[in-house]
Amino acid sequence: MTRIALLQAQTGIDPRRNGAALVDAVAKAREGGAAMLFTPEMSGLLDRERERAAANLFAQADDPVLGMVQEAAAREGLWVHLGSLAIRREDGLLANRAFVIDPAGTIRATYDKLHLFDVDLPTGESWRESASYAAGEGTVVVEGTPVGRLGLAICYDIRFPALFAALAEAGADSIAVPAAFTVPTGQAHWEILLRARAIEAGLFVVAAAQAGQHEDGRTTYGHSLVADPWGELLLHMDGARGLGFADLEKARIAEVRGRVPALSHRRAIPPVALR
Repeated sequence: MTRIALLQAQTGIDPRRNGAALVDAVAKAREGGAAMLFTPEMSGLLDRERERAAANLFAQADDPVLGMVQEAAAREGLWVHLGSLAIRREDGLLANRAFVIDPAGTIRATYDKLHLFDVDLPTGESWRESASYAAGEGTVVVEGTPVGRLGLAICYDIRFPALFAALAEAGADSIAVPAAFTVPTGQAHWEILLRARAIEAGLFVVAAAQAGQHEDGRTTYGHSLVADPWGELLLHMDGARGLGFADLEKARIAEVRGRVPALSHRRAIPPVALR
């Protein structure tokens, strides 16, 4: 049995204040007996005012939040999945980048969000992630974590089941889906999609989310959760920020896949014939 912690955050516009909250969460996760902490998408900064945000965007080597979390992970001897940070790339574009940090504070893997969220909602909200961010170009499974082989995804990736299938076929035991879901889409689809991805892939899905009213004016849905391979919820938080815990039993994967061996039945889809 492996205990993990999920931070449901309310990230603001000051990276150092956000970093301090993450450092506190690392310590509390260790106190609670967790072997690994999962944090939401954009854990270091949520600020849609571009000019103000620009002063707080850094290259990976210079990012203060990343450094603070690495130091905290090493101090507490804890694995951390830092859901994502806005990282300035060498070409000047931004990456929505996830980090897996080991108990020595070493970055074991990174993943840049593959699918970018460009949408106009009926509520009048409009989001153009591609206006600021470059899409990732690779998929990642990290070996040797407390939750076994960990596949990496971020937020909007959840709507693309082929990604989750690919991670499962690459041997993932768990998939992290850090997020900053809007309230309308969260109410309609968040839990349904996460449980579906867990069932389809036959593995654990760990989804730490942003929650509540943020300093930049946006509101996020929260409801961080952990779904097991059968789609059962091991943790389901509400809309308030805080830390939650869940216990994962790896044997559950083999048990569920033995009952419904869909992964072993999957076939390459032939070209569609238009008649």
